[in-house]
Amino acid sequence: MGEATAKALASHFGTLEAIGEADEDALQSVSDVGPIVAGHIRSFFDQTHNQETIQALKDAGVQWQTEEITASEEPLKGETWVLTGSLSDMTRDDAKAKLESLGAKVAGSVSGKTSCVVAGEAAGSKLTKAENLGVPVMDESAFVEFLGTHGLE
Repeated sequence: MGEATAKALASHFGTLEAIGEADEDALQSVSDVGPIVAGHIRSFFDQTHNQETIQALKDAGVQWQTEEITASEEPLKGETWVLTGSLSDMTRDDAKAKLESLGAKVAGSVSGKTSCVVAGEAAGSKLTKAENLGVPVMDESAFVEFLGTHGLE
């Protein structure tokens, strides 16, 4: 399971306990979770060793924080963005984290379902594909300004 799926599970269920108690059908209600991933998750939480490890972490004081996120705090929810080229004002990981904090999914390739492409210096084939598909493109300065309107620097 990747980072995006883990975040989707956390967002959907809210707590680690809720994920651990969910059956495979409930797990599959989360985007990106199909029958194979749901089976692996269920198997993980069913194993005694993993249950003991989770309990030991809780006993040691580890807490999994949940954040209440409202729709107004996720203006890009349901959108897919793509980053291409080099960014000078921030790393790609920072840009990805900022987009995800606004609710966007950040993909590695452009398709007709892409909402916007952020094009830094030396943007290549992703930019060309976005232009060919009519996907909106934002240069880095416009992206930084866009983030600023959402309280992100």
